[in-house]
Amino acid sequence: MSLHSSSFPQAGLAQQANFPVLRLSGICKHFQGVVALHEVGLTVRAGEVMALIGENGAGKSTLVKTLTGIYQPDAGSMQLDGKAVIFSSPQEAMAAGITAVHQETVMFEELSVAENIYIGRQPQTGFPARIDWARMAADAQQIFARLEVQLPVLAKVRELSVAQRHFVEIARALSQDARVVIMDEPTASLSQREIHELYRIIAQLRAAGTAVIFISHKFDEIFAVADSYTVLRDGHFVAAGALADITEPQLVSLMVGRTIEQVFPKVDIALGKTLLEVSNFCHPTEFRDVSFSVKQGEIVGFYGLVGAGRSEVMQALFGLTPGVSGSIAIDGRQVAIACASDAIKHGIAYVPEDRQHQGAHLSMSIVHNITLPILDGIGCFLWPRRAQETAIARQLSEQLELKASHFTQMVSELSGGNQQKVVLAKWLATKPKVIILDEPTKGIDIGSKAAVHRFISELVTQGLSVILVSSELPEVLGMADRIVVMHQGHIHRVFARAQATPENVVAAASGSSHTSEELACAT
Repeated sequence: MSLHSSSFPQAGLAQQANFPVLRLSGICKHFQGVVALHEVGLTVRAGEVMALIGENGAGKSTLVKTLTGIYQPDAGSMQLDGKAVIFSSPQEAMAAGITAVHQETVMFEELSVAENIYIGRQPQTGFPARIDWARMAADAQQIFARLEVQLPVLAKVRELSVAQRHFVEIARALSQDARVVIMDEPTASLSQREIHELYRIIAQLRAAGTAVIFISHKFDEIFAVADSYTVLRDGHFVAAGALADITEPQLVSLMVGRTIEQVFPKVDIALGKTLLEVSNFCHPTEFRDVSFSVKQGEIVGFYGLVGAGRSEVMQALFGLTPGVSGSIAIDGRQVAIACASDAIKHGIAYVPEDRQHQGAHLSMSIVHNITLPILDGIGCFLWPRRAQETAIARQLSEQLELKASHFTQMVSELSGGNQQKVVLAKWLATKPKVIILDEPTKGIDIGSKAAVHRFISELVTQGLSVILVSSELPEVLGMADRIVVMHQGHIHRVFARAQATPENVVAAASGSSHTSEELACAT
């Protein structure tokens, strides 16, 4: 398989005339009376990158599932290269040349990288036919070589990082010579270097005549890679056009139906006593000599490049990592945290980055997810208990502006951003003293981000302390009172809010011992 145009199926006259590779018209989809999509249209041409834009709950995920054969539309038409198509299964969509790279990777963890790429269509040899393992590994290696990505094709997927799994998904999509590649938040777990590698891959797809539907909440990415846009809002088509003809504020207004004046509503409050103090925190392989404190009402931001050790420190603080040395004090009293229940008992809550595997029970309802950590504190009698559970879920859902049809809806049916809100609500229900938010707005649109940021500001005004771990520099700069910058497993610099400039923070994250001002003076 090659990334050059000769290796991709040609669209013939459609491609030569730049006709649409894919066109949707009047697509409608309902779930138990709830309108998910209504009269939605979409057009993407050969060699075009079209950005599909909308808030969480706008209908993007439903539309992607309709395109890939998971859902069938209730009304409307779909054309591929000018011919009407209806996909009754994902296999039919893949066979037709439509494939998706999802934000949350779904793979067979005990199988190898090569097996995951060719699952269900392994090359065969001999008679009777058997899997040609050598050819499969060689073909997989060839794909990664052309992508200029180094991955061990015989390694088990469970051994890979989140970023590496995304590249396996991309390789799996490209191995099928797709006519249309849908990329759903593909950069959510990638480093800057890996993001630029992805941009290069997208450019290769564009040059080869492949149509790309690119879904992202990050406008810098959208304007960096996309040629055109389509905006959805509340399941309705809103607008479409060339990105060269529109500005970011205009896109935001189309997405949310209003102008968001302040995405980072930081509230300055008087800080109280030191609530949490971590001293000489060490782990044999992940981090060393980590010491920091958090005051009541303070937001302490943790920033660093991929592999800096931020999440590892927070998981250890929550009792999820064995073999940690050092001390933890809460309200001036030394505490021992050997497991997550100890952390919860002492008033620490942790909202993990991986919401689907670590944060939520997808097969359970919204209300049962939210109240799961506090069942001991809810009455034993059935009906009063249910009423109390519903009241708690309603209060937190309204505060976080959760979009769902009802509280008994399965979390798996929600958009990624709304799943994150359920995880937030779940831990806030424990009424913690310190809440650790690890990438709390990952995969959340700009409107939902503003809602989460407003809620964080509300929490600190109530005396809660927040540790905000984020790879988004504007978020850390906009929300934190202090910024702790980690580099290669240790704390490299700590900046007060007034000292924290993008240049200083990025320089520290890269390992520089000087601020940008000091470097400027030196030169």
